[in-house]
Amino acid sequence: MRKISLITTSRADYGIQSNLIKLLQNDPEIDFSLIVSGTHLSKKHGETYREIENDGVKIAKKINIGMDDENDLYVERVFSNAVMKFSEALREISPDIAVLLGDRYEMLAAALACCFNNIPIAHLHGGEATQGATDEFFRHAITKAAHLHFTSCEDYRRRVIQLGENPERVFNVGSLGVENVLKVSPLSKEELEKDTGIKFLKKNLLVTFHPVTLEKGDAERQINELLAALNELPDTMIVFTHPNADAEGDVITRRIQDFVKAKPNRYLFASLGMKRYFSMIRQVDAVVGNSSSGIIEVPSFKKATVNIGSRQAGRIQAASIINCEPEKGDISRAIQKSYDPAFRETLKSVENPYDKKATAENILRILKTCELKDIVIKKFHDIKGAV
Repeated sequence: MRKISLITTSRADYGIQSNLIKLLQNDPEIDFSLIVSGTHLSKKHGETYREIENDGVKIAKKINIGMDDENDLYVERVFSNAVMKFSEALREISPDIAVLLGDRYEMLAAALACCFNNIPIAHLHGGEATQGATDEFFRHAITKAAHLHFTSCEDYRRRVIQLGENPERVFNVGSLGVENVLKVSPLSKEELEKDTGIKFLKKNLLVTFHPVTLEKGDAERQINELLAALNELPDTMIVFTHPNADAEGDVITRRIQDFVKAKPNRYLFASLGMKRYFSMIRQVDAVVGNSSSGIIEVPSFKKATVNIGSRQAGRIQAASIINCEPEKGDISRAIQKSYDPAFRETLKSVENPYDKKATAENILRILKTCELKDIVIKKFHDIKGAV
């Protein structure tokens, strides 16, 4: 029986992988262990491990790496702590392979812990680009530490191979998050209002804005520009979700809290959970901010995304994305475009480049059947004719 571990450190990566996690847990041929860490265990970020438990998923280990106090050495402290604690857990569990998703610094710590213990890594969502964030090089570093690769687009598969990875171990499977859009049974508008305490108006927006980690010191200015644009919208209900646990995330959260308190019809949630989040997207007019979800998942809802700044620069985008600078005037123009009848008509025919059928099932099949003997001994794959 193959032993497979999966590490989740945030509401976002758990939501993306939830269907895969349930398939792994319920497969009689797999000895599965879920390791929960990061903001899942943070009270400030909603203690989202409870959502995992409510889903009926068994947690093998909870690892607190300290993601509450965002001081000047926040990332460095969390990272070093995570390497040590993940190593201890992985040595105890001793999986045949570990599944890691994405580009967070704490996930890079998990990858290094796997390397120190000769545990093969299956990496999801490699090869992507986010030019405004340190996640850009964290992601590529995880790719070089990994042994199996599950990419969300063919262009990203080629990029992983360009990084020297064996093409026979790089699979374009599409995005698990996009697949989840079709699998989650949504709440109705009335159910969502009752469940969250919000009240929809004629116009409604969902906003998630994270720190742009390669533009250090600019978070407060950027969130102020966004809030200034939102403040001028008449008769609009606005739902915010918390920013990521990055440096300057607290600055953004405090400004949003003040904004929400100033007027009615504004709401802030530490975490909506996948079901409520997807249900909310169905009801709002547009999604605003700089989250990867706005690029990868929202196009499947045939809704507009107002993508602010450079955080997601470089990602492949659907035609439903409206890009703008983190400046009040540009944000306002982008939001107005999202309401333009001609633009909204084009949304009906939008195709999502991250959509591919049977994503979770294909990942599961490969994880169960791939040859793991000597897989940790990697040979760099040179592309013939490359300069």
